[in-house]
Amino acid sequence: MTCIVGVIDQDKGGVVMGGDSAGVGGWDLSMRKDPKVFINGSCIMGFTSSFRMGQLLRYKLKVPERKPGQELFEWMVSDFVDAVRASLKDGGYAVKDKDQESGGTFLVGVAGHLFTVHADYQVEEESANFAACGCGEQIAKGALHALGNAPTADTRVRVALEAAERFSAGVRAPFTILRQPLT
Repeated sequence: MTCIVGVIDQDKGGVVMGGDSAGVGGWDLSMRKDPKVFINGSCIMGFTSSFRMGQLLRYKLKVPERKPGQELFEWMVSDFVDAVRASLKDGGYAVKDKDQESGGTFLVGVAGHLFTVHADYQVEEESANFAACGCGEQIAKGALHALGNAPTADTRVRVALEAAERFSAGVRAPFTILRQPLT
């Protein structure tokens, strides 16, 4: 359970991302000290699915360099996802079933863009200037849509997380909110 929220900051550039602290398994809830949102190289990331996956993304993934002239989306679906797959496999997290490999879901902010990487390693870039994942995803997206661009990106992320906490049993403060500047 989780809520990760990312917003492209149209005023200051870069991406603002936030996440909650709940670790949920069945009926059990723990408040985790290890954050679900972090910066690794040129990327800001926030994860759902598994803390193990998040640990591998944060500490084992070596974010590859983008080749000169390489389109950002191409880099995400090829070089970046290949590095993620290798890190998850080497870390014992990736699952293979009937020749289909899967990982987990997480957000990535890079170069002023925001992507969702799904469990099948599909990369999504929404047309909205925000994204969310986890059990509070739809609540957070509703809040972000309703807020429009009125408050700051930091405020939008915080309010979306507060809405998800209010209406989802799997989302709890304290929240970690970070900014990845446009580089």
